Amino acid sequence: MSRQPIRSFLSDLQCSCRHSNGDSEVPTPACLNTAVIYGSARRNRQGIKAARFVSRKLEERGHDVTLIDTLEMQLPELDLMYKEFAEGEAPDAMQQVGQILARADGFIVVSAEYNHSIPSALKNLLDHYQSEYLYKPSGIVTYSAGPFGGVRALVNLRAILAELGTPSIPSAFPVSKIHSAFDDEGVAQDAAYDDRIIKFLDEFEWYANALRRARGQIHSDGDSPMQQQMCRGTL
Repeated sequence: MSRQPIRSFLSDLQCSCRHSNGDSEVPTPACLNTAVIYGSARRNRQGIKAARFVSRKLEERGHDVTLIDTLEMQLPELDLMYKEFAEGEAPDAMQQVGQILARADGFIVVSAEYNHSIPSALKNLLDHYQSEYLYKPSGIVTYSAGPFGGVRALVNLRAILAELGTPSIPSAFPVSKIHSAFDDEGVAQDAAYDDRIIKFLDEFEWYANALRRARGQIHSDGDSPMQQQMCRGTL
């Protein structure tokens, strides 16, 4: 049996979402709600350019995109998780992020590399939530000022996302020399990034569509993966 190429599979997923193409509107291949999570809260940060680049590329493909910026949200250091607050009592920013994550079909996480790991602001935001991630895919974008594109943080982030219940897709999108890769609006200064992002997002959409379809067929709300249940002694 021959295997259907990813782009062919996505073309079969036409739905009611539409985007403008000149004077007409055409259906998009994947009507997905995607949250882009950007994890640096430092002054003079450069990675926001990569987050804007990915957000714009997702929007061009018809996604409903929300950029979650740790600097704008300013969540407190983790004490109570979002689920541990009584309904309506969580801080406004925490409530807002929780609603965005819950609506999303998948996540693109944009991370710097700090000492072989990810920024503390990103880890803090991720750890505030749990069920909002379950059975949804994630894609990883890493960056650095040097030539390696933050790939050492990538290894660390894969383990974190898997434990949270949002396993990352096999491909990743590392960005080298972030200060010169994009302009302030997230426009690539090297056309190679425009080309590379296509296959990365093709793969992300395949997993996001497949898991959304599965969630619609099999009830899974609130059912944590076995690993989480074992770690928390609830299995």
